[in-house]
Amino acid sequence: MNRLIDKCCDKCRHTLQNPCQDFIKCRKEGPICHEDESCREKRQNLLNAVHLPEDSDNRQILICAGTGCASSGSGALVSTLNEELKKNGLADKVEVKITGCHGFCEQGPLMIIEPHKTFYTRVQEDDIAEIVESDLVGGEVVERLLYKDPTTGQDAKTYETVPFYAKQKRLVLSNCGHINPEVIGDYITNDGYVALHKVLAEMKPEEVVEEVKKAGLRGRGGAGFPTGVKWGFVRQAEGDKKYVVCNADEGDPGAFMDRSVLEGDPHAVLEGMLVCGYAVGADEGYIYVRAEYPLAIKRLQIAIAQAEECGLLGDNILGSGFNFRLKIKAGAGAFVCGEETALLTSIEGNRGMPRVRPPFPANKGLWDKPTNLNNVETYGNVPHIIRNGSQWYASLGTEKSKGTKIFALTGKVNNTGLVEVPMGITMREIIFGLGGGIQGGKKFKAVQIGGPSGGCLPEEQLDLSVDYDSLTAAGAMMGSGGLVVMDETTCMVDVARFFLTFTQSESCGKCTPCREGTTRMLEILTRICDGEGKIEDIDQLERLARVVKNTALCGLGQTCPNPILSTLRYFKDEYLAHIQDKRCPAGNCTALLSYVINEEKCKGCGKCAKSCPAGAITGEKKQPHKIDPSLCIKCGSCVTNCKFDAIETV
Repeated sequence: MNRLIDKCCDKCRHTLQNPCQDFIKCRKEGPICHEDESCREKRQNLLNAVHLPEDSDNRQILICAGTGCASSGSGALVSTLNEELKKNGLADKVEVKITGCHGFCEQGPLMIIEPHKTFYTRVQEDDIAEIVESDLVGGEVVERLLYKDPTTGQDAKTYETVPFYAKQKRLVLSNCGHINPEVIGDYITNDGYVALHKVLAEMKPEEVVEEVKKAGLRGRGGAGFPTGVKWGFVRQAEGDKKYVVCNADEGDPGAFMDRSVLEGDPHAVLEGMLVCGYAVGADEGYIYVRAEYPLAIKRLQIAIAQAEECGLLGDNILGSGFNFRLKIKAGAGAFVCGEETALLTSIEGNRGMPRVRPPFPANKGLWDKPTNLNNVETYGNVPHIIRNGSQWYASLGTEKSKGTKIFALTGKVNNTGLVEVPMGITMREIIFGLGGGIQGGKKFKAVQIGGPSGGCLPEEQLDLSVDYDSLTAAGAMMGSGGLVVMDETTCMVDVARFFLTFTQSESCGKCTPCREGTTRMLEILTRICDGEGKIEDIDQLERLARVVKNTALCGLGQTCPNPILSTLRYFKDEYLAHIQDKRCPAGNCTALLSYVINEEKCKGCGKCAKSCPAGAITGEKKQPHKIDPSLCIKCGSCVTNCKFDAIETV
């Protein structure tokens, strides 16, 4: 089956995997743009091939090849699938395509069969023969591989009927999981580079800046500064050399939003940076990406090479006279390099440490030249704004927080993965709608939003609108998009200690408030968790947190007290229990735990005694056992091995 037309235009020898500039213009202007009748015909054929009718024999099998699914073995599925298709005479009728991350990483490896959108989860090599024979040959869905809703027990045949996807508004993620990120033709046939052609052919740089301003796009990296305003500052800055930089230094524990976009739709980020370069007057850009993201770097390298070959990067882009080149800078993994001035310092070849502001990067950034810096998700929004218009984009979200936001949903929730939702959605809708509720039927306790510098919100804040201003007022922050759900077994004092341990170790040490303040706060939290806290520690902890927040040099120090301040605000009773009662209500802090055996529940099976590494449990067979507290090392192995829930904590 010839799924992709051999040539994109009869006037050249380019293929659709590597299209010519005329075809990109054709995608923008429609079928009447080209005098050559064959070009119009080929364009329509291509659109038909991408948007297959429901009764078409032409089928695609999309296999997730993002990091999550790849780690679960999706790479081996491709060759096995091609072999099975060949055996069944389907090799020329079904196209096998790798894609980027589809977001539902917990259910990977994922497979989608188009055009019917059949959605298979946790597919293994042993399942391939059955899928081909039952679904592709026999037309029968393999029901055991369908997603089963944990709350209703019902199967979801297509990905659109999975609650995890049904309630999302996928904008930046619209291509992820549906196109091959290593083929530029796939991006172009989905309106790729239409925005670039539009700004170069129809708009002045100032008009582009104004369009982004009117859209209301705010930076998705954490602070939420208006993107168009920042672009305007760089545009107006004096200088014959300007830079555009993409912050892909994603350091929040558990966050993988930027990685997935770069792996699944790298050309969207490139196009956003190109539009920005044209708008602000820059001719060179850098993508600062973590070295721990090898697949993202590989696909960026491929995308840049393809764009250069197609004339979309380099000199005189699309014949407009606009020049722009991109380079990749692999970061060494320092969390502080997520701060814009530290990131720029690192690109320059120095140790990543923040600079005093002002001057701001818009006036004096990379190599002291005016520099615009946004993160991956921010640039990923730009092509949609230019293609569809600022009014359309501004209709999404809330009055002051427009568009959508991507979150990495993790923790004690049934459906973990990557979600994109409209601004203004409630936390309850995300956790219990998309996330499917709390694992094991346990009670929701808190959600930590905004990464290690975010805040912890309690149950009474579940109906809070997820937007920049509401979250800030509640003591949290949007951040880059980390969202960790916690249940009743989570100790909030220990959570504050956990996140502060991370930020304290990642502090560059340049400024005294952050270097010394985080160390002292961590000492106090550790003392409280160890049962050695004093009542005056609470006031001292809060005072230190506010001093660091108000005086630290960069965003790391200014926001790292948020977990402390939010847990003190909403969960102060847990601090008091640790200090006054020498008790951890969640049963997490080892120093405050004592294990005992409930004699009424104990059946004397002896499994707890056999599993105890310290020999602290004794008892006769079929008689209640006992734990010697002087020998118990509080490892919890007895709890894990007891089938009768006879081990209790006091």
